[in-house]
This record gives sequence, structure tokens and C-alpha cells, in this order.
Amino acid sequence: MATVYVSRRLPGPVMAELARRFILIGQPHDRPATREELLEAASQADALAVTLTERVDADVLDRAPRLKVVAVYAVGYDNVDVTAATRRGIVVTNTPDVLTETTADLAWALILGVMRRIPEADRLVREGRWEGWAPAQLLGADVFGKTLGIIGMGRIGRAVARRAAGFGMTVLYHTRHPLSHEEEVALHAKYLPMPQVLQRADIVTIHTPLTDTTRGMIGKAELAVMRRSAYLINTARGAVVDEAALAEALEQGRLAGAGLDVYQHEPHVHPRLLALPNTVLLPHIGSATTETRVKMGLMVADNITAVLEGRKAPHRVN
Repeated sequence: MATVYVSRRLPGPVMAELARRFILIGQPHDRPATREELLEAASQADALAVTLTERVDADVLDRAPRLKVVAVYAVGYDNVDVTAATRRGIVVTNTPDVLTETTADLAWALILGVMRRIPEADRLVREGRWEGWAPAQLLGADVFGKTLGIIGMGRIGRAVARRAAGFGMTVLYHTRHPLSHEEEVALHAKYLPMPQVLQRADIVTIHTPLTDTTRGMIGKAELAVMRRSAYLINTARGAVVDEAALAEALEQGRLAGAGLDVYQHEPHVHPRLLALPNTVLLPHIGSATTETRVKMGLMVADNITAVLEGRKAPHRVN
């Protein structure tokens, strides 16, 4: 049997399936693998199953004479040096599609949470500070009928747009490859250059991958053109947004609020964001449902199995 290193403990059914198919080396923990653990495992493994918290670079790949596949337990794979892997004939895979709807659900949870001030309201009740109904208590903003701006109209962006129909929203979007006319009609969405989306939207939600082009894409200049009454939502990758610029815009009242599930330097969150009442800050739980995380793990197993059996991986990225 082939040897597989799993960098972090995955849901029980996934670990059981991996153990059934492969010889698992090392002991996965509920924490990121250390650099030393990853280097040691790479020297023995036919396959690495890693999360976004482990960096698989050329140094790791150079220590891996037997390695045939790096299977990422995520959609994003910018933590893997894909060019270096390709050069060495190592396949890199990910887990697309399966977390699309789950992440879109969470984007909407953030929209509703920050605009209706739900975390603040929950704390008020739990801390025993609520003294009863009051006309001006915790006034938020309506979601229904607003203009939604989507940056990145891939699978998750389109899933977010579909949900906007139930809120009677106008949908504007910007993406590298605009949708077909038929897709735009189906989603009731209109393509615009990004500055116009930012200028016109009441809510801007980000759904782009992290690339050299998108890194820092939402910075001081972009935030400056947004409405003072607008909200920024990010469930994509943290480094797409300049957190210091976002904190400054929120502090100065140039933006109404922000809902974030991802951060530039996870697990570190910019302290100025932590201090602000008009932010909803989640611990990267976009795909965190039992159903989705198990499906992701089974996709990892299928990707590894295919490569080790000499077949094309279902979700190869290189």
C-alpha cells in the first residue's frame, strides 16, 4: 500500500477512509503541521494531504523523492508551489465545487450579521444588559432591495448572486471573464468595471482566488470610492484586502461595516479590526459544515487514489 501523510486531523469518516486505502504515516494533530514534521513526512510519503495552513514549497518537494501528489484539502492552493511541483512531475489537486453552496451561505450570514448587528444584539442579551425594546436600539440597515456588488463571479460568486434574487436585489459584478448574456439574464446580474461596482454597491462581497493580480486588490484607493453606507464582505482569501486600510476606513466612518471570514496573516487578525463594533469577524469557517468537510476529505482521498493508480486526478490543478 502507498504511504500518505495527513498534515492535520480531518473529520472522522475521512480519516477512516484514508486509513482504509493507504498506510498513514505520522500522527495528525488538531493544529498545523510544524515545518519539521512536514519535511520529515515528505521524505517518506507517496502523497501529502495538506490544508491551507501548511506551506509546500520547493524545499519540501526536494526532500520528497517518492512524492507523486500533493492533495490540498481546500479550493485555494496558493500555499503550494505549483510550478515547482509541476517541474518535478508531482500532481497538485484541490477540492472545488463541493464547498460552493456552503461558502455562499456563509457570505450571506455575514451580510445579514453585520447589517442587522446580530452579534452585538446577541451579546447584549447574553451579558444581561438588555433592558427591553427601545425605538432606537441597535438600528441596522435593510438588506432587501439593496445593490449587491460581487467581485469574482466564479462558482461561489454565482451562488451568492442566485441567493440575491430572494432579497429583491440589483446585482452588479466584476470578474476577469464576464458571464455570457444568458448567464447574466439568469442571475439578473450586470457586468461593470470594478470601480463602478465599488461606487454603486451597498454591499461588496469578494469571491476571487488569491493570485499576484488579486493580492491587495481592495486597498485604500478602492475603499475610498465605496459609499459611506456600504459594507464589505470577504469569504475569499484574506490577502485580497488590505486590513490596515479597511480598519482606517471603518474607524473614520468612510464605510458602514465589514464582515470577514479570512485574514491577511491567519490566525492573526489586525487589532484595529478587533476593536471595532461594526465588524463581524469569523474564524475561517466558510466550508465548516459536517457535510461539506467530509465531502472535501473524500475528494482528497479520490484525488490521491487516482494519481497513485496512474489515472488522471478528478481535480488536478497543474
